[in-house]
Amino acid sequence: MVRCEDIASHADFRHLSTLQEIAVDLRYAGTDSFVGRDLYGSLDCAWLHHLAATGLEQAARLLAREAPGHRLLVLDALRPHRVQIELWDYLEGTDLRQYVADPALGSIHSFGMALDVTLVGPGGRELDMGTGYDEMRELSHPRLDAHHLATGELTPAQHRNRELLRAVLCGNGFQGIDNEWWHFDLLDRRHVRQHFTRVD
Repeated sequence: MVRCEDIASHADFRHLSTLQEIAVDLRYAGTDSFVGRDLYGSLDCAWLHHLAATGLEQAARLLAREAPGHRLLVLDALRPHRVQIELWDYLEGTDLRQYVADPALGSIHSFGMALDVTLVGPGGRELDMGTGYDEMRELSHPRLDAHHLATGELTPAQHRNRELLRAVLCGNGFQGIDNEWWHFDLLDRRHVRQHFTRVD
């Protein structure tokens, strides 16, 4: 385990500022999240494990080839374990905990091996993905995309945007999850929890 305050001296992690062709807007470092308050405060959470950082950099290059003028926008990257506990506690008593990893297991974000990400277009605006980031409802679930496309709840353009995001991330080693179009992990979760350094 390493404290977030000490992460700059840990060789396994790479700062997002060193990555080319990505934009960063960490939502938990401000009030634009479902919690509505700054969870990171003075903590610098713009880090990823170097393996995830390399994968993200490669995804950005693929995006530049596939959709010139578009960029990846990182909404969350490293999330210290102490913040994961805050998110879990915030959702206590609701049926929304499916959207937040149980701190008892450990979020892959806390190892720097997961990120939340979207796309911005040539004009610098976020592409329409059908729902906003951290919108905790079934329309955000990639596994239900075909259904929502068929019912018209998801437009063809919104679906294409999700597909483009998935293509560039999954084409570089990341895996999406069933219930959040914005979340991607690198490597098997059990392997990460057993063999990688958790950040507190």
